Amino acid sequence: MSHSAVLLIDCPDRKGLVARVASLLYQRGANILHADQHQDHELGLFFMRVEWGLEGAASTGREPERFDLDGFREAFAPLAAELGMRWQLTSSARRTRMALFCSQFPHCTADLLERWRTGELECEIPCIVSNHQDGEKLAGFYGIPFEFVPVTAATRSEAEARQLELLARHEIDLVVLARYMQILSPAFVARYPASIINVHHSFLPAFTGARPYHAAHARGVKLIGATSHYVTDLLDDGPIIEQDVARISHRDQVEDLVARGRDLERAVLSRAVRWHLDRRILCYGNKTVVFD
Repeated sequence: MSHSAVLLIDCPDRKGLVARVASLLYQRGANILHADQHQDHELGLFFMRVEWGLEGAASTGREPERFDLDGFREAFAPLAAELGMRWQLTSSARRTRMALFCSQFPHCTADLLERWRTGELECEIPCIVSNHQDGEKLAGFYGIPFEFVPVTAATRSEAEARQLELLARHEIDLVVLARYMQILSPAFVARYPASIINVHHSFLPAFTGARPYHAAHARGVKLIGATSHYVTDLLDDGPIIEQDVARISHRDQVEDLVARGRDLERAVLSRAVRWHLDRRILCYGNKTVVFD
């Protein structure tokens, strides 16, 4: 499989930014595969994603030359400093290591595992962590180590310490809360900035908290939704990555909302995870730019 590099940039907007970046890539021999940019005119900010191949074109009878990623990183740093850029440079040669956290509801975990098995999600999943033992057989079916870490109000600190030790031991890059029904502490969240993805079973910012389907039914809404977002210190308030909705009616009971909502939860969480793995997301403020 051919590998690629992705450069994500955000900085104050000004003329010539695209040309400066593209010129340097051209000078270094990059073959650009995708390029996209966005301007926030109100804030005067510029965002860009560039992806290029790490193998150059092969000459007759010769192996393709590898793109010098370290050399580009060194050459790009002065340009980024001059233009006030925040930037991330990553390579698909190293697969993201993702941990799944779940509780008693397995539908999101099962969906992500099947997408991973079929190659839709290009990552490694070294462990599944749960505060219930319900998911152990599912983890075993996919051959992934299952870590049971019970959580109570009295043992929350000890449980999080064990979870963080597991994540460090497995060198985890991304934590996915696949209907993990526990609130993470600010200290835990701070260890993985913009690297914990949650799915919430409502169309945020409406109906935050633990029982949104019951709240939606009591309010008599005609649309229910699901939201995938990055986790921050504030409950259900992190930068939104993806959302979707389904129409309901007065005939639907809470059980109907839950059943329809689970389809939405699976869809929005899998899309958010895939976009993160593809390095298509930039956070700024409490918002995201999701590149095509």
